[in-house]
Amino acid sequence: MGMTRLVCLFLSAMLLSFTYAAITPTSPLSIGQTLSSSDGVYELGFFSPNNTQNHQYVGVWFKGIIPRVVVWVANREKPVTDSTANLAITSKGSLLLFSGKDGIVWSSGETFASNGSHAELSDSGSLMVVDKVSGRILWQSFDHLGDTLLHSSFLMYNLVTGEKRVLTSWKSYTDPSPGEFVGEITPQVPSQGFIMRGSRPYWRSGPWAKTRFTGIPLMDESFTSTFSLHQDVNGSGYLSFFQRNYKISRSVLTPEGLMKIFRYNGTNWDLYYEAPLANSCAIYGVCGPFGLCVGSVPPKCKCFKGFVPKSIEEWKRGNWSDGCVRRTELLCQGNSTGEDVNVFHPVANIKPPDNYKFVNSLNAEECYQSCFRNCSCLAFSYISGIGCLVWNHDLMDAVQFSAGGELLSIRLARSELDANKRKKTIVATTVSLILFVILGFASFRFWRCRVKNNAYKSKDACRNDLKPQDVPGLDFFEMKTIQNATNNFSLSNKLGQGGFGSVYKGKLQDGKEIAVKRLSSSSGQGKEEFMNEIVLISKLQHKNLVRVLGCCIEGEERLLIYEFMSNKSLDTFLFDSRKKLEIDWPKRFSIIKGIARGLLYLHRDSCLKVIHRDLKVSNILLDEKMNPKISDFGLARMYQGTEYQDNTRRVVGTLGYMAPEYAWTGVFSEKSDIYSYGVLLLEIISGEKISRFSHAGKTLLAYAWDFWSENKGTNLLDQVVTNSCCPSEVSRCVQIGLLCVQHQPAERPNTLELLSMLTTTSDLPSPKQPTFVVNASDCESQFKDLITVNEMTQSVILGR
Repeated sequence: MGMTRLVCLFLSAMLLSFTYAAITPTSPLSIGQTLSSSDGVYELGFFSPNNTQNHQYVGVWFKGIIPRVVVWVANREKPVTDSTANLAITSKGSLLLFSGKDGIVWSSGETFASNGSHAELSDSGSLMVVDKVSGRILWQSFDHLGDTLLHSSFLMYNLVTGEKRVLTSWKSYTDPSPGEFVGEITPQVPSQGFIMRGSRPYWRSGPWAKTRFTGIPLMDESFTSTFSLHQDVNGSGYLSFFQRNYKISRSVLTPEGLMKIFRYNGTNWDLYYEAPLANSCAIYGVCGPFGLCVGSVPPKCKCFKGFVPKSIEEWKRGNWSDGCVRRTELLCQGNSTGEDVNVFHPVANIKPPDNYKFVNSLNAEECYQSCFRNCSCLAFSYISGIGCLVWNHDLMDAVQFSAGGELLSIRLARSELDANKRKKTIVATTVSLILFVILGFASFRFWRCRVKNNAYKSKDACRNDLKPQDVPGLDFFEMKTIQNATNNFSLSNKLGQGGFGSVYKGKLQDGKEIAVKRLSSSSGQGKEEFMNEIVLISKLQHKNLVRVLGCCIEGEERLLIYEFMSNKSLDTFLFDSRKKLEIDWPKRFSIIKGIARGLLYLHRDSCLKVIHRDLKVSNILLDEKMNPKISDFGLARMYQGTEYQDNTRRVVGTLGYMAPEYAWTGVFSEKSDIYSYGVLLLEIISGEKISRFSHAGKTLLAYAWDFWSENKGTNLLDQVVTNSCCPSEVSRCVQIGLLCVQHQPAERPNTLELLSMLTTTSDLPSPKQPTFVVNASDCESQFKDLITVNEMTQSVILGR
């Protein structure tokens, strides 16, 4: 009897947990049972968001992922409290959720099945009611979205039928009932995304431009867009979501009103994108009509040129909602041209304001003319991927980014610019007189200071150049202190020799160990680079960036004081036949990923957008736990352009690591650092230095390409670590390295994509044969005046 009871209980449990292939009129879905998609990715069933049995909902979630991630809920507004509840389908194709206590709790509505129907869960995650005979879809959950977009689902509007699909947030993370935030696209041309809070706009994406939203500066040409938006002449529009190389991904509107994109890497969810960002400029219309929110730290409001606050008192209190008004009214009305009395003032890096109108025009000049001839046109912008946008109403929700954005031209009375010219003349004259007096006084003071105490001259200069507010936490060291710490720069304390001078180990009186970079007078790193490194690195805080403690300037001496890295730089291990045994493949792979994280911080996550321009093995320091830290920011530049790109007449860096476009034209960008990273990655794998590697006349890049072409690159690995390697990881890293050194910048991954490639197992594109770098000492003379380098090796870039 005991054994019989045990068997019955087991069979009962099996029946309760039975996974359905479909819901039919004769087989409803009960609590404890689930319906799975044919590919096993999605699952439908009853769930309780707070893990109690008191409130049950019918929902769809990712199967086998813990904790459970629900992507759609049927009965959001009315949970069932009866354990006998079930989800059934009628002969006419209507889904009904029954509760023994409350009757019908939820219904999909009427459908018209000809000869019966069933409900199934598609491989895209949509619950569908399918006609038994024709196979026609009678109803699907994708037409009734919750808070989540999946692949194949989309937001939409249809002006003819009045149909609209939106995302509605949960009330809280444990309450799926509709929250206060709604995500939608607008029927404007071009459309834009909105997050509404109740009936009021909360956040706006800016108009769509073929592959990007213009109000999101992250969506530049290097960004792999996850959205696609289409509008047609019939008055309908569709915004779909697709995450390439990630089958399990989702875009969700959170209870706090944030639109987040998550990708599943096999073990965890990676946050790929989030909007709006955590600053006040993200909130719709925070600066009011004709107000401009400047994306600084902290954000602040100002009026467009030619405008003043509508209420000075409220503006001073920080209440900017009333916005700004014109200082000088336009001297034209209606459709008159206003020629000779109006001008247009351009403002760069702008998120296009709301309430725009699309105008057909062939080019930017026609866009300007169409606005100039119509006095009711208050502003215009010609945007790549859209064309001509004009504004006939108040400029609302305008934001100025530090980089990215569009050029907006605003109509002003000509007197505004004329008055500005007069002001500039008066100001220039006044400033010139003041400067003359200041310079005279400063010259006298300087002479007196030099006579009295020449020893303090450089220290004072350092303190004048570096204001405390520019470099918070930076210490100014006395030369005597550093000499004592380094035993007067003794050879026994010397850690190494770099392109810009020597590095010494030191110990302060309190026992703290430091590293001192002593710049040589012939190093080529002048005061500009020195100040640049101090200001940059003092503002950057990341576990994969070296931390600067202070500086010292006395006479011709320029010193930088860093935290001490007990394991020195990566090249001391990698290129030493004995020490390289200490870094097996797992340590090398960890270093590879750590450098990528530091690079991502520099390019994307820090308050400053920084291009390093001299990423190489000797500039990667290792702490006591062998964690990598990027160092040497003397050549780094804060980015100012719209595509993380700039150019320079003075090309500086280390040949072999320099991207082709930078070496030849001086154009540098995020992709320049990616190229350098690719070279560094191949050096770490092979244990060979690019500047001295030569095998059968081939460079390291050519060698890596040949190995990848033959056996996916596994033979490139340093032979001393083959016993500890994972061949698939090595092969993947070689492929990533070759992708990073592609000749065309557009074919290299950006930093976000790079880190994703390193931390996931998603499919990678195949690299093309790269442009190789070969030693060419005979070409040295032709580059001497063009390029400043940090090592003796000179190289020229040749195609093969």
